[in-house]
Amino acid sequence: MNLSWLLLITSLPTQHAAGRMRVWRALKALGCGVLRDGVYLLPNRPGFHDLLAAQAEAVKAGGGNAYLLALDPADTAGQDGFEALFDRTEDYAQLSGAIRQAMPETGPDDLAGFRRQVQRHRKEFEALAAVDFFPGPARDQAAARLEELELALDRRLHPDEPRNLPGPGQTQALRREDYQGRTWATRRRLWIDRLASAWLIRRHIDPAARFLWLAEPGDCPADALGFDFDGAAFTHTGPKVSFEVLLTSFGLDADPALRHLAGLVHYLDVGGIPLPEAAGLSLLIQGLGQRWVGDDDAFLAAAETLFDALYHAYSGTDP
Repeated sequence: MNLSWLLLITSLPTQHAAGRMRVWRALKALGCGVLRDGVYLLPNRPGFHDLLAAQAEAVKAGGGNAYLLALDPADTAGQDGFEALFDRTEDYAQLSGAIRQAMPETGPDDLAGFRRQVQRHRKEFEALAAVDFFPGPARDQAAARLEELELALDRRLHPDEPRNLPGPGQTQALRREDYQGRTWATRRRLWIDRLASAWLIRRHIDPAARFLWLAEPGDCPADALGFDFDGAAFTHTGPKVSFEVLLTSFGLDADPALRHLAGLVHYLDVGGIPLPEAAGLSLLIQGLGQRWVGDDDAFLAAAETLFDALYHAYSGTDP
């Protein structure tokens, strides 16, 4: 029977501080979860038994004791508890924050330095992904941000080169002047992604936009621009939510305030990297939805004041 977890129990003499530190660093590099001091956990996957066995031998060689066990949790709660030890969300949040800070608003003065920075973040992501044994939305979100950073570098290194057609997670660059005075359509009973996308359209893409709220996606008129439903012109693409697709499609992703807002919308819509203000915004949106139930125009008008305030707060400008 192939048991699902490997447990390494170690004990080293107190005077063997250097050996204890070597073992701890090696186990950390493997991505082990820590149940308590000297007790380490890994999912039972190919190659991991031999890696832990090597550390067990190192402990014994240093005069300590080591026991390597295979086991299954007693119940689902135990399995969930074990997996929680490997939650890398906070690590991805720190990396995503660094990537966001690295995204230039204009062309960087030091292109060589920018390239080294992008390469460093790629290595950091790959190292983190290598020990992310139970990946979730946070990994996809960090990967998407890194892809955008690498694309920004490529555009500066090769400004005259044609771009590949968009693949999974990528978007086609569009000109805002070609999308003025249009009718935009999405599903009624608005929530965070549709609300924020409508705000982005009206404030940053098409100030004269008109909105239709659809009972069914199939009701979308042929001349309307659909967003946030299957088959729409602008909808979830790869790990990106509709707001992020609009942001990158229209070249708005150089704005740090909009990028920060995109992270907030992403988390509230599909999960991923949490932001401190997410719970408060969710509660406010829920309250507005209850106040203006059945009237999506009024709901959007009220929500726009929230997004305006967030945008000004993130950008540090006066309303």
